[in-house]
Amino acid sequence: MAEASIPELGVDTEGTPCPSVLQLEELLRAGRVSCSHVDEVWPNLFIGDATTANNRFELWKLGITHVLNAAHGGLYCQGGPDFYGSSVSYLGVPAHDLPDFTISTYFSSAADFIHRALNTPGAKVLVHCVVGVSRSATLVLAYLMLHHRLSLRQAVITVRERRWIFPNRGFLHQLRQLDQQLRGTSQI
Repeated sequence: MAEASIPELGVDTEGTPCPSVLQLEELLRAGRVSCSHVDEVWPNLFIGDATTANNRFELWKLGITHVLNAAHGGLYCQGGPDFYGSSVSYLGVPAHDLPDFTISTYFSSAADFIHRALNTPGAKVLVHCVVGVSRSATLVLAYLMLHHRLSLRQAVITVRERRWIFPNRGFLHQLRQLDQQLRGTSQI
């Protein structure tokens, strides 16, 4: 049933309205319903969970050079330069996976960190939180919107093809606001 409603969202154009939160949730539910510990969702850009982020050997095998921790300071996501050493650049975002948390405050700084990293030859970036589904996915979607000019719908489809993600409703609302701002619209 969810797949039947996806085509009516249509191809994004200048005049195409931003999908509602409910339409985004339908799009997110379509397809794969499980994810692995880490997935490459854009060239050299990975979304993962705390298990991956806390495994230095796994990071080394993946060639990770930059880590963006979207749950910095949380119980399972301590991270930091002391943990990773000098071979990995680190940015911690102290986000909480709550609908009323203002994650949009970190959209620009997180997107810029990812962008600078991916413009470094040989760099690979891991964006993670505890499970790698909501906070980390939200920051990756914002990056794709800000630096690759994808609409929110296009960003969701791009990431969703490679990893199951499901940002909470508050985060989806903030991503919709970003989409509307970038597209110069003022839809509700």
